[in-house]
Amino acid sequence: MKAAVWHGKGDVRVQEAPDPGPPPTGQVRIDVSLCGICGTDLHEFYGGPVYIPLASAHPLTGIQAPVIIGHEISGRVAAVGEGVTRFKKGDRIAACPIVGCQDCRWCRSGAMAQCERVAFMGTSWTGGGFAEHVNLNEYQCFALPDTLDDAAGALVEPFSATFRAALRGGVEPGANVAVVGAGPIGLLTMMAARILGAKRVVAVELDRQRREAALWFGANAGLDPAEGDSVEQANALTAGEGFDIVFECAGADRSPLLAARLTRTRGTLVVLGVFDRPAAIDFTDIVFREKTLIGSMSGYGRYEETIERMADPRFLGARMITDRIRLDDLVAKGFHPLRQDSSGQIKILVEPGG
Repeated sequence: MKAAVWHGKGDVRVQEAPDPGPPPTGQVRIDVSLCGICGTDLHEFYGGPVYIPLASAHPLTGIQAPVIIGHEISGRVAAVGEGVTRFKKGDRIAACPIVGCQDCRWCRSGAMAQCERVAFMGTSWTGGGFAEHVNLNEYQCFALPDTLDDAAGALVEPFSATFRAALRGGVEPGANVAVVGAGPIGLLTMMAARILGAKRVVAVELDRQRREAALWFGANAGLDPAEGDSVEQANALTAGEGFDIVFECAGADRSPLLAARLTRTRGTLVVLGVFDRPAAIDFTDIVFREKTLIGSMSGYGRYEETIERMADPRFLGARMITDRIRLDDLVAKGFHPLRQDSSGQIKILVEPGG
């Protein structure tokens, strides 16, 4: 089958790869319909390896580079392995990329994303979403209703991560919310905050085009941190109330420092960004103003609710999809344009079979 394989930093090749074959016990074979390009894919291509095992094999799966990448998938069940009860051939699904050991304290307590040997489809699993087929554990698959098409299904994974982050941050009706970074994850976070009843949602973004896009996706305002004092701007935008919850979605060197400053006294900062290296934060500010700092990784445990919430008219996922490309064009028409803010691209979906 054809697949996009990561061989090293800056080296992703669309090539023939081994077909996953019939699904083993407890797994399903998926014909991939669409796979979204995630910021993590860009990090692996331009700055990796981040999560891809390079020097040694992954301790749970035994996988090591080169690996098939991609994890934001929708697809159709082609076959089921022994013991699978929730799916049958022909069912449409969205996938969770997380694979746990099933034995540690985190897996047993329903927090598999925190498994100390956690693996991910697209970095340390036997297959990835930028391929025609992939075998997945039954527990990684979630049924798509007829009301969601395959394109929306490819947004389930990233939206689940932002929806769970919004819940962890305590977004509720009347909240003032700021989102630092108006890329795809930032835009999805704004939608999640709106769905949960936020009173104000402000995008904090250096790039003018992205600030303008944020307004189209429901932001009340766009704040340029390069123009004046950001805290003063925040107070002006919120009538002096400040931001109750701030989401860091940029993963840039200085964005956590900015996000923490924008969080009001006794407010909550939620960090979702993926970082290539450690970033600075002012812990004196965190301590003296008694702010809460939360990390949030993945949407594990919230997939069913996420799929239900995507029926809300405030979910504007279809607006995010700015292009659909063939697998052969992954780097030239996918990675490179998404690296350039001026391209106007937001979310690009890949058709592995196209």
